[in-house]
Amino acid sequence: MVKDDKNSQDIQGILTEEFFYFFLRLRKGRIRQVTAAIKARFPDETPEQLARRLISSQSQLSFLGGAILHLPMLIPGLGQTLKLLGMVGGGACLTRMHLYLILEIALLYGKDIDDQARVPEMAAVVAATGLAVGAPLLLDALDLNPLLSVPAAGLTASTVARLIGEQAISLFQETSEALPASLSLPGESMV
Repeated sequence: MVKDDKNSQDIQGILTEEFFYFFLRLRKGRIRQVTAAIKARFPDETPEQLARRLISSQSQLSFLGGAILHLPMLIPGLGQTLKLLGMVGGGACLTRMHLYLILEIALLYGKDIDDQARVPEMAAVVAATGLAVGAPLLLDALDLNPLLSVPAAGLTASTVARLIGEQAISLFQETSEALPASLSLPGESMV
């Protein structure tokens, strides 16, 4: 029975890895390269300072991605299907960018990005990005000027990137600080 549970966990891990790799084009090698490069470029900075650099860069890219994502909504006569396909593609791109951010921050704090503990964190990022992609559609539902959707989409995507980054710092900083306090050598009492 234990062997079956172990196989189920292995299959779940493989399935999850394959999903993120094929559907969201998540390349963990690239994440490791970016993290190593920023550590080498700013060797005297703390993980938090490095993470904030990544957040700043990512929020600018997210603004641009979010704005571009909603440009097709402004083109009259473009079929609804084409608009939705553009949103799905753009949403996948933003999701991938935000996943890279959380995993890069995890690496900065010494976390294993292959650990199954990252899966719920990544699922939360996917959900948050999905909400961010759909939020500017509220402007359309409220019959507001469609020109507002482009900056609204950019601001929403940028804000979500910042929120994701800040939550990642908080989570990984907390678990990094909690770990040494819970470790003790055999025979030592924990105070």
